[in-house]
Amino acid sequence: MQVTALEWGITVAVILGLFVFDFFAHVRTPHEPTFRESGFWSAVYIGLALAFGGVVAWQWGSTFAGEYYAGFVTEKALSVDNLFVFLIIMSTFAVPRIYQQKALLIGIVIALVMRGVFIAVGAAAISAFSWVFYLFGFFLVYTAVTLIRESGHEVEHEQKRDSRIVALAKRMLPTTEEYDGDKLVTKIDGRRAMTPLLLALLAIGFADLLFALDSIPAIYGLTEEPYLVFTANAFALMGLRQLYFLIGGLLDRLVYLSYGLAAILAFIGVKLVLHALHENTLPFVNGGEHVVVPEISTPVSLGVILVILIVATVASLVRTRGAARSRVGR
Repeated sequence: MQVTALEWGITVAVILGLFVFDFFAHVRTPHEPTFRESGFWSAVYIGLALAFGGVVAWQWGSTFAGEYYAGFVTEKALSVDNLFVFLIIMSTFAVPRIYQQKALLIGIVIALVMRGVFIAVGAAAISAFSWVFYLFGFFLVYTAVTLIRESGHEVEHEQKRDSRIVALAKRMLPTTEEYDGDKLVTKIDGRRAMTPLLLALLAIGFADLLFALDSIPAIYGLTEEPYLVFTANAFALMGLRQLYFLIGGLLDRLVYLSYGLAAILAFIGVKLVLHALHENTLPFVNGGEHVVVPEISTPVSLGVILVILIVATVASLVRTRGAARSRVGR
């Protein structure tokens, strides 16, 4: 897949332009978005993501378009799980609803920058060392196991992380417990101090760093093209702010989402290990020769990911609806 510097430049400019538009059109004036507004713009950004897959198919072929769609679906699913963490952070810092949009948008931009760095590092590592796929694969399987272990205790784990971040920030810099509109820094007795909104942003930024550690190896298991990795991540993050307000009330009902994501990460981890064996150059594995193993195609990967997400979502909604009915029956 050949992507020129001009094509990279246009893509980055368009993505940045969409974020700037989002800020001035929706975030600059603090307000809590309505369900209709959130639903409309969520649909717009998902439509743009799907349309971009058509551009990839037209410009570089259906194979790369399939890789992009598989990457986008995976990153979007992981982003929904991120929303649950964002919800915990907003609750922990008691961020007023009208200011949450600003925190979310800045946090999403931070996430995109961090992922851009990880994408560049990952691309360089893959081009230099084929055995990196082993590391990515085993790391994803380990992450999947960790997700299952922490399932049901996400709130406790996130609150512990947030408390450490707050303690460190308060030790290093002056802070205040009071909000000053949507300002990140305010003045108290002539001294600058960090507001709780900035502390929430720090927590979101740290969470974004952890998310990038999972998401980048995952998408490199579906495509080795840095351009597709970047654009799939960018489009998955777009509209995440609107999705937060659209499905915020449903997040508690997705009780099996973490299990579904664990299954997806484990599946991609196995796919990466199989690919690493197929491309093997490590002297202590099969004498440095390639290992004949089955490789999982992109259409199969996309199908497996979609089936896992559908099953996890439907099972979650059925489980929580049944629980709600039993409470009403009492």
